[in-house]
Amino acid sequence: MTPAIPPHPQARSPWPSSGPCAQAELPGCKIRITSTALELVKQEGLRFLEQELETITIPDLRGREGHFYYNISEVKVMELQLTSSELHFQPEQELMLQINNGSLGLRFRRQLLYWFFYDGGYINASAEGVSIHTALQLSRDPTGRIKVSNVSCQASVSRMHAAFGGTFKKVYEFLSMFITSGIRFLLNQQICPVLYHAGTVLLNSLLDTVPGELVRVGLRALGPALELEWGWGGGWVRSYQDPVASASSLDMEFRGAFFPLADGNWSLRNQAVEPQLPEEERMVYVAFSEFFFDSAMESYFRAGALKLSLVGAKVPHDLDMLLRATYFGNIVLLSPAEIDSPLKLELRVTAPPRCTIKPSGTTISVTASVTIALVPPDQPEVKLSSMTMDVRLSAKMALRGKVLRTQLDLRRFRIYSNQSALESLALIPLQAPLKTMLQIGVMPMLNERTWRGVQIPLPEGIDFVREVVTNHVGFLTIGADLHFAKGLREVIEKNRPANTRDPRAPSAPPPSMAAV
Repeated sequence: MTPAIPPHPQARSPWPSSGPCAQAELPGCKIRITSTALELVKQEGLRFLEQELETITIPDLRGREGHFYYNISEVKVMELQLTSSELHFQPEQELMLQINNGSLGLRFRRQLLYWFFYDGGYINASAEGVSIHTALQLSRDPTGRIKVSNVSCQASVSRMHAAFGGTFKKVYEFLSMFITSGIRFLLNQQICPVLYHAGTVLLNSLLDTVPGELVRVGLRALGPALELEWGWGGGWVRSYQDPVASASSLDMEFRGAFFPLADGNWSLRNQAVEPQLPEEERMVYVAFSEFFFDSAMESYFRAGALKLSLVGAKVPHDLDMLLRATYFGNIVLLSPAEIDSPLKLELRVTAPPRCTIKPSGTTISVTASVTIALVPPDQPEVKLSSMTMDVRLSAKMALRGKVLRTQLDLRRFRIYSNQSALESLALIPLQAPLKTMLQIGVMPMLNERTWRGVQIPLPEGIDFVREVVTNHVGFLTIGADLHFAKGLREVIEKNRPANTRDPRAPSAPPPSMAAV
């Protein structure tokens, strides 16, 4: 069993009580990266890898063979061609990259002495038969983030050729075997440390751009005290277990829960259906259970954001007149100051809304109280009536870029009295105008908020495109392809740690451990 993840050091843990019960809870969100995505990732990754390998620094090579003295310096990789490559998943947690029959173009400075004859200058050389086999192991770090935890590597260069020229060309070609063998040996030793640094440092800096464990969702406008934070697993960023790789996909599970900042120790228990990912045609699939949406609405409710109060001029004029006419019998018994006071209409959700996902669509059920009162200046308000409102909203999910957005539509509306059936009959004339008020005044405000959406955890520079939303019983899936809005190099350079620009830094393993 995977051990429980320690809480974030800068925030109260949103998890339920620690221990086995926390681990037994079902995930509210799953993400699958399919092998279809690897071709796109490979194209972008190979461009980045070529640029990294071109930074290889080969130490000077000097030596003596009989009467032949040589000094090779300023070795630089001028070009790299990776003609045959394959990127695939390997169970259990690895991503494998295999490169065969690649080639390197080199340029170096020669200083050669044979008996009394000296020659110097620059030489172009080529390294052929470059083979690189690399495995990236993915796991959770102590904070629960998905990271590259290890890079295993085997690299070799099978042959080299140096284009010597000059007066003693034939002599140099005969003796060049000593030089090229030495350069080939040094090149073999340099490839794997560069790849190890690229994986454990540079690629991890890209993964650090995924929204963190606690990511604030822009909901402040819904209420002065409302601000939601979420992460995978304690929200988003904490996953339940290490990524699981199969031959065709890489699967990740996340808790997928919202919680209010004001009550960070609270967490809704997940009793929803576990989301499933049965498909593999698209590059990426994301599945959300009803728990994902329920936890958000429960957090809204606990934060006191699900209420609306309209007073005076904010109440639509026609509705104001209808309400005063409906409760005319109560109003005429009041004092003149109270009769002429502004009307107040207050809607307050009385229980956390609940989401229901079916193949036919997604609905949200809301129960609220409707209070109608008069508010005389500098006097206590005069309550005219209180009723219960049942609302059913249809919710349409869409993925734009990397933001999950929701469009709400009012489908069902009913009001009834808490006092008596007779009063419920008297409220029938209010059904239509109150429903119109919700459609015109409340729904646009809600949709303006929900359309802002929440961000799906993807690294910077990568977006979803061509998304398809499919409803199932108890959960929905979103299949999409990936698009690099920014180049991998651009994002990594922007987020590269300042003290890790040298691939020979301590993060790289010794060549003897990396190169074979």
